[in-house]
Amino acid sequence: MSKEKKEVKITSPILDETLPHQISAPSFKGTGIKMKPPFVNEHGVVIGDSHYDSPNSPLNNWSDETDPEIMSGDEWVHPTNDIGWNTTENRALLESKKKPQGVPFMHPDKDVSFGND
Repeated sequence: MSKEKKEVKITSPILDETLPHQISAPSFKGTGIKMKPPFVNEHGVVIGDSHYDSPNSPLNNWSDETDPEIMSGDEWVHPTNDIGWNTTENRALLESKKKPQGVPFMHPDKDVSFGND
């Protein structure tokens, strides 16, 4: 007697168009912005994997002689898996890209506020 497993599609921001690595990371679902995979920058450091633990990272090889400027520039920022998306401004940007949801119980032929002002 074998039991068949049913394949269930899960609609979740964790699996669908986003991969939050922080508890309050915003969802890209419905924004038209597609998640990008991690990449290796010109310094050999993996960017966007949420581990922040590449052997070549200046963070793992820090000394008094390390110039912090080495970690500045676009090659250190992941386009979709970056803590910068948690800012109020970037959250508002994501929300502005989402299509508006229909208002439930809307009756365009009836003005329920008529005479209430």
